[in-house]
Amino acid sequence: MKEYDFYIVPTPIGNMGDLTFRAIEILKSVDIIACEDSRVTQKLLNHYDIRTKTLSYHKYNEKERVEQIVKILESGQKIALVSDAGTPLICDPGSVIVKELRQRGFSVTALPGANAIVTFLSQISRQDECFSFVGFLPKTEQKIQKLVTDYEDKDFIFYESPNRILQTLRIIKSVRPNTKIAVGRELTKMFEEIITGEIDNIIEHFEQNAPKGEFVVLVFRNNNFADVNEMQKKVKLLKDKGFSPKDISVILSELFGENKNKIYKISVGK
Repeated sequence: MKEYDFYIVPTPIGNMGDLTFRAIEILKSVDIIACEDSRVTQKLLNHYDIRTKTLSYHKYNEKERVEQIVKILESGQKIALVSDAGTPLICDPGSVIVKELRQRGFSVTALPGANAIVTFLSQISRQDECFSFVGFLPKTEQKIQKLVTDYEDKDFIFYESPNRILQTLRIIKSVRPNTKIAVGRELTKMFEEIITGEIDNIIEHFEQNAPKGEFVVLVFRNNNFADVNEMQKKVKLLKDKGFSPKDISVILSELFGENKNKIYKISVGK
């Protein structure tokens, strides 16, 4: 197996048993494990009898750790990077050091493993494979509302904390009152919960059941919006060919069974 200077190693998002055999092998074989919180990582290392030394590497000391990590690698030692849970660089520290190491010619690789987004989406039936991941939402209500509006024609997914989830859902409802969402919490743990439905029902559920654990939320696209968007593209195509709004309404209504008046209004910009 090829050896690298720097390994990005995903760790379990909840269930200790989800660490891969290769991840265990790498964590045992490297000289140092860079981690967000040594107390959290040490629990995992103790579970698997991994005795490798740790080095703190988190979002508050990323830049100042660069030269230290470079010197360690230049001495011929190997380093693995882990986050508290899940995959580094996915809403977790790591981007700064990976960029620097690649620029300086060190070899970097990543192992496959636990990730809350994929774990969640693999349990949700969706229209197609397209989605947008936006990480953690902005702090202000106005910015959240803008994001929800901007992504109206796309499925989008985000992370949320238990103390903010109800407030966030209510903000989403204020913009899209009839939207469908899916919520996952405590993924891979004993009390894992996945629920899908209209946003009113999801809010009511968590009003009656105190939200606990970290949340992953999928807001489904507005299909009516998508339908109109697609129809606008078809209308533009026929307009570019020189067809009149009346002809366009007749042609598209025959082809797609849509209401002629609706198509006509789109073609004349109403």
